[in-house]
Amino acid sequence: MLHPDIKSHPSRRLPEHGLAEAVSLAAALPAMEVVGAEVVRLPRLHAGMLFGSGKVEELKARIKAARVGLVLVDGPVSPIQQRNLEKEWGVKLLDRTGLILEIFADRARTREGVLQVELAALSYQRTRLVRAWTHLERQRGGFGFIGGPGETQKEADRRAIDDHVIRLKRQLEKVVKTRELHRAARAKVPFPVVALVGYTNAGKSTLFNRMTGAEVLAKDMLFATLDPTMRGVVLPSGRKVILSDTVGFISDLPTQLVAAFRATLEEVLSANLILHVRDISHPETAEQAADVADVLASLGLSKATRVIELWNKLDLVEGVAREALLAQAAAREDVLAISAVTGEGVDQLLDRISAAFDEDKVERRMFLPFAEGRKRAWLHAQGVVEEERQDEEGWHLLLRWTPRQEKRFREV
Repeated sequence: MLHPDIKSHPSRRLPEHGLAEAVSLAAALPAMEVVGAEVVRLPRLHAGMLFGSGKVEELKARIKAARVGLVLVDGPVSPIQQRNLEKEWGVKLLDRTGLILEIFADRARTREGVLQVELAALSYQRTRLVRAWTHLERQRGGFGFIGGPGETQKEADRRAIDDHVIRLKRQLEKVVKTRELHRAARAKVPFPVVALVGYTNAGKSTLFNRMTGAEVLAKDMLFATLDPTMRGVVLPSGRKVILSDTVGFISDLPTQLVAAFRATLEEVLSANLILHVRDISHPETAEQAADVADVLASLGLSKATRVIELWNKLDLVEGVAREALLAQAAAREDVLAISAVTGEGVDQLLDRISAAFDEDKVERRMFLPFAEGRKRAWLHAQGVVEEERQDEEGWHLLLRWTPRQEKRFREV
């Protein structure tokens, strides 16, 4: 496993943590055994080989000595770089996108999941026709990036892939229509939808099981959940809500996967309340939260959708750090510290969800002069602005908020 740390392309996270995550990704595939992992520091990318010639030679000797059959590169590798490195090292090579696609292929269980992963794999494969794609006829279990025969006729492959994409999209359209019908049926029943989102392995499925009594697969493993699951939950107030568990997000999520899973992720967009589950014990929990926010923004999540942050895995935090987290969470209305494993904080969570739906929102028109820019920014941050018009003197706003939000506004 190689994690390129490129000086000219700085990341928001430490390279050592990125490497650890990549090793966990590889471990998520049962047939994969990681025999070595390291960060490779580079001043810049090399167009033809990714790495410099000296590093390529050094790695070649070590790969040969260790009898490695597959090299994983935790980052994007162009088709030309992949072909050149495979030829130079005499091994198969898989980049981050290919690895995640393999994991998703291994995990997909529903018809929709299988179709979505296959479509994403084809989009990825079309750009790098350097090996046969006999995997396309398989329903699950990997996409042949790891093994398989060598070169094929590119144009024939490309036409065949395009034809297969068309067939897959037609099949997916039928599945998406069925999902839309289910969503429309739920909309007629006055049950709000609460969606669990978060970085992969943040504990969403464990929390889902605790809240619903379901038995969704929950493991200390990246992407243990792929297909969305929904269950009814009765809140302490007696109100019933639908809880939805979704696929975990990850940094540098392949664009092909975001596009292919859009129909599934739209369940999040239509939710009345989002619970953002964070692994608060992780050293890069803030970076993971930022990655989740990026994906939600790219999907077009409305600012009006209420989000509650759940600082999960509190059972893994001890001493002063734990007390500090509890104090920070208590000071914020949109945060709750919990442990899905022990159940700590889950009763308060159910109460918080009840309160979120019991609060009636009212509309109000307001004028703010330009000098009140700070208050306007606060209103937008709270997601309560429905309409806004600007004239020579300031902003005319249409707000939709709760009495509690109005009270907090007066204190800004």
